[in-house]
Parts: sequence; structure tokens; C-alpha cells
Amino acid sequence: MKRNRSLTSSAGELHDGGQEKLEKIEIELLLQGLYSWCGYDFRNYSYNSIRRRIWHRIHAEKLTTISGLLEKVLHDTNCLKRLIADFSINVTEMFRDPLFFLDFRDKVIPVLRTYPSIRIWHAGCSTGEEVYSMAILLQEEGLYDKVKIYATDMNADVLRKAKSGLFPLEKMRQYTSNYIHSGGKEAFSDYYNVTGGGVKFHSYLTKNVVFAQHNLVTDRSFNEFHVILCRNVLIYFNKPLQNKVHELFYESLGMFGVLALGDKESIAFTDKADCYEPASMNQKLYKKIK
Repeated sequence: MKRNRSLTSSAGELHDGGQEKLEKIEIELLLQGLYSWCGYDFRNYSYNSIRRRIWHRIHAEKLTTISGLLEKVLHDTNCLKRLIADFSINVTEMFRDPLFFLDFRDKVIPVLRTYPSIRIWHAGCSTGEEVYSMAILLQEEGLYDKVKIYATDMNADVLRKAKSGLFPLEKMRQYTSNYIHSGGKEAFSDYYNVTGGGVKFHSYLTKNVVFAQHNLVTDRSFNEFHVILCRNVLIYFNKPLQNKVHELFYESLGMFGVLALGDKESIAFTDKADCYEPASMNQKLYKKIK
């Protein structure tokens, strides 16, 4: 009789909110399956964000359940690639948040001038718009020749796009406006040529850039940097993963180096909060002090 009551209770839960619990179990199984099968670890991404992306892929694949998606990604390499692409955050633009770049010119560039060589890490660089933005800024400030920029992302496909330097022509109006408001000193159009497929930025902008795969969730530090930029990536991670990545950045940043975050991100309330001080009163720029 006890067994029957338990089964009845479980069945009732599915009608009284238990479906949500079941969905969470399926998502956990899917993410664990991805990690065990191919090493991609999304288990500590923001739950609501990852849930939306999973359901987007379910509908795109004309499936009905999360378990059905798990079965397909384990047996269909192309479906696996599509899901990984869905989980990659690729919302970006050149000179995004122009006032950030204006403050970077004002607050960070004077410090970088004092170094004989400069190492900058763009973590989660996506399709490279911010990498080219920084290369242009450094070129205009006369520092590019002594800079090495490491542009990393977990997604090999977006890295190939970044390395190509090809961007849609229709984006140039917005990018030009961003550039002007960021303190740009030249004509933005001087940095690219219009081609049949859009615009191609000049190759000299990437002569000092290394594009490479790196996963913030699973990979370790690989150098010491004067600047680390990771803007609008950490908002997709849960709190424990954010702290883990902040530990990685702390290990990778030299003393008095600068950490740049997105406008909705902060060093406050992280395990490393007391290791930094603001490098700007207006932007999310932090200087490592201990």
C-alpha cells in the first residue's frame, strides 16, 4: 500500500508543478551527457539562459523533449555542433559601449605607455569585433607595435570568422557611430575595404593577434597579462562559476594589471573583490592591487 501511495503521489506531482522538476532533471542529464561525451562543460551556466537555448534547439530540430535532444546530440555530430553554437554567446559589435573605450583611452592607455611590451587577453572574443576595436584604438595611440593580443573563445567556428576580418557592410553605419563616440581619431572607413561579401578589415590589424581556442570553464591560465577583457560573458554563468573564472583572471593578471568587465558585471561580491580597486569611476575597469 505504501508503494502505491508513493506512485500516486509522484503522478500527482507531475500535474502540480512536478513537470518543472522533471524538466530540470532532463537538463542536468543533457549537460552531464555533453560534458562526459565531448568535454564541453555548461553545467554551471545560468539556468534560465541555458534552458531557453535548449528549447530553441529542440524546436529547431523538430523534437518534443529534452531527452530526445540528448539522444540526438549523442548520435548526430551535426546536431551536437548546432547545440554547442547555441550555447556560445556571440552578441557583440565594434566599439560596443563607446564610453567604455573612451575611458580606456583616458585611464588605461597612459599606464600601458610605461611598459616596454604589452600583453592583452580578450577572453570570450566571439567573432572578433572587440578585438579589431582594440587593435584600432592601440594603433591610434601608437602602442600597437609593442602589443600582443590573445583572442580566445571556446567556439572554433566564431574564431575562424574573427580571424577572417570579414563583417557585414550594413553594420558599418552603427560601428562608425560607435567609433566616433569612443574617441576615434581617424576616418573609420580607412580601416577596411568594401568587398563583394561585405567589408574586410586590413590585415595589419591582426598581425599582433593570436586567435586560439580556450574554454573559461575548463582551461587554465596560459600567460601573464597587463589587461584582460571579458565583457558580457560572466552574466551567463552562475555564482560558483563566476568565482572560478575570477580566480583564473586573478592568476593571469600581473600586479597593477587591469580587468575589464561588461556594464552589467562587477568584481563586487566575488571572492577576489578585495584584490582590486576601481581604475575608472564610470566604467567596469579594475586594477589589481594585491
